[in-house]
Amino acid sequence: MSTTTAPPVARLLYKPEEAAEALAIGRSTVYELMAEGSLLYIKLGRTRRIRRSDLEAYVANLAPLPN
Repeated sequence: MSTTTAPPVARLLYKPEEAAEALAIGRSTVYELMAEGSLLYIKLGRTRRIRRSDLEAYVANLAPLPN
């Protein structure tokens, strides 16, 4: 009897630590970005979560440095 596994569900919400890993930056930097309003987040009870769309918007709005 063979078992099939469903494809993984795309994550919609990230913990700050997971967002830091996805962005390849430090966890404290993620908290700083959230505190200054550069990276939007939502509160669920006492926890903070960052929507995938907010991560994508943050990256899309990064300006490259001039040469």
